Amino acid sequence: MEKVFEQLIHKLNQQLSFIYREVAIEQPIAELALELANLMRLSDDSQAPVPYANHWSEQDAILITYGDSVISADTSPLKTLQTFLDNHIGDSINGVHILPFFPYSSDDGFAVIDYAAVNPTLGTWQDISAIAESRNLMSDLVINHCSSENLWFQHFVQGQGEGHDFFFTAKESDDISDVVRPRTSPLLRATETENGQQHVWCTFSHDQVDFDFRNPAVLKAFVTIIRQYLDAGVKIFRFDAIAFIWKVVGTKSINLPETHEIVRLLRTLIEWAQPNAIIITETNIPNTQNLTYFGNANEAHAIYNFSLPPLLLNTLLTGNCLYLKRWLMSMPPAQNGTTYFNFIASHDGIGLRPAEGLLNDEELTSLITTIENFGGKISWRTSDNGEQKAYEMNIALYDAMQGTVAGKDEWNFDRFICAHAIMFALEGIPGIYIHSMLGTQNDEQKLAQTGHNRAINRHRWQQPLLEAALNDDNKHHAKVLSHLKALLDIRIKQPAFHPNATQFTLHLGLQLFGFWRQSLDRKQSIFCVSNISDQPLALPLSELNLIITESWIELISHQEITELTEEILLAPYQTVWISNKKS
Repeated sequence: MEKVFEQLIHKLNQQLSFIYREVAIEQPIAELALELANLMRLSDDSQAPVPYANHWSEQDAILITYGDSVISADTSPLKTLQTFLDNHIGDSINGVHILPFFPYSSDDGFAVIDYAAVNPTLGTWQDISAIAESRNLMSDLVINHCSSENLWFQHFVQGQGEGHDFFFTAKESDDISDVVRPRTSPLLRATETENGQQHVWCTFSHDQVDFDFRNPAVLKAFVTIIRQYLDAGVKIFRFDAIAFIWKVVGTKSINLPETHEIVRLLRTLIEWAQPNAIIITETNIPNTQNLTYFGNANEAHAIYNFSLPPLLLNTLLTGNCLYLKRWLMSMPPAQNGTTYFNFIASHDGIGLRPAEGLLNDEELTSLITTIENFGGKISWRTSDNGEQKAYEMNIALYDAMQGTVAGKDEWNFDRFICAHAIMFALEGIPGIYIHSMLGTQNDEQKLAQTGHNRAINRHRWQQPLLEAALNDDNKHHAKVLSHLKALLDIRIKQPAFHPNATQFTLHLGLQLFGFWRQSLDRKQSIFCVSNISDQPLALPLSELNLIITESWIELISHQEITELTEEILLAPYQTVWISNKKS
């Protein structure tokens, strides 16, 4: 066993040597490697992780929510969330991503004041651990930056104490013209400190001050935080804004080699501490760059499938699946030990950078105009040449589906369910935003109160009002919840929907979008076909080449299919999952 531990230390040595190859650090690399292992409480008894292991199955899905997306007057938000999960989600979704639940100063949690504490307005660590006992818990590691109110930054201002050397600074004369970032605010924040005026690097906002990972003390601090989160029951780590953590003046300061090596290093430490833990990188960047975070099955276990939301929305609003199909055909199958994290809505908007090179300018302009017509807002960034470019569309997904590029129509609900039926069947693990599960609409009041575009899709339900809405037959909320749960309940029973099961794109024209899934043991096949138009369409079963010696059933309607040469008439936005009967 001692030799196995020596292998770990040797690997950490190699990774640290690469990260700090151009940085003069005082602590010897070998000593630093051992200290990191000790901080993670690794020892001779630690088990080496099994390479290329899939820590997931078709039974896995994740609900994305804030700790206070549902609130009540008489219990803490985290306890209220637990009640909501038990009463309304049940066994349909076995994981929950609680968005940053720490004390914060801005950006709805992503400007962390104290990484070691639970925001007292939400609840306690006991509440977090209680949720983790019954579901796979996903937590954010906000690793690129912290709040300017964080004690570390206060020590930076004072010039002494832990954190005084944790933050990245630059000179006003430095060339930062090539830096890629998703905001239009000035990159550098002038800050008066005991050591004179400093210009602090702020990728996102001036309340979100960036760490300097050239200092190993920053790395040690985050390893300590990771260990605490593991102890609290966190199984899945979302590495927030990870692409920006290593900066070099005069470069783009995004996706640098050191960034990838830090992900590999943290994966090494995490999987040695807990072999079934999972890292998901949040890199809202063009598709080809996003894919690099898989590494060679040694970086992220999963990556956000950021191109899916804008492409699927484009498909359903235009009634043309050309771009979605073209992209799906180009996506490499995730090798064992890695998978895609699929989503079509989240606390953030629908990113447009991941659609670059996939949708042309005309398609993007049409999409943006349609979303604005449906009450959505557009957030902007400054491009490489200094022009303003649309960065993301901010809108509740239910409202984004209320019509097509031709305008609003009567197919809002059906189009919305169709989008999820497609997403649930794709290769990968599905993530479903709580406001999608509930069919929540644009929060115009919160948008007006905050002035932040993203607030439009961050509604906070009062529990009594939510219960009343779910019990009101004249509203769509209960219908959305029951339909999505029904689809998920079917999904979790199908081996062909394993996140790593085979996927092959079908060619059924531009109004029928389809793909074939086959289980890892090749015993189950499912043909997933959706009518993505507002007109009824015939699906000739002969196009699917169903094996005549098998018995076939449509899983959603439970209809047996006996005539393999017949046509199935698909209503607008109807999806079918046609499976052979499992023995």
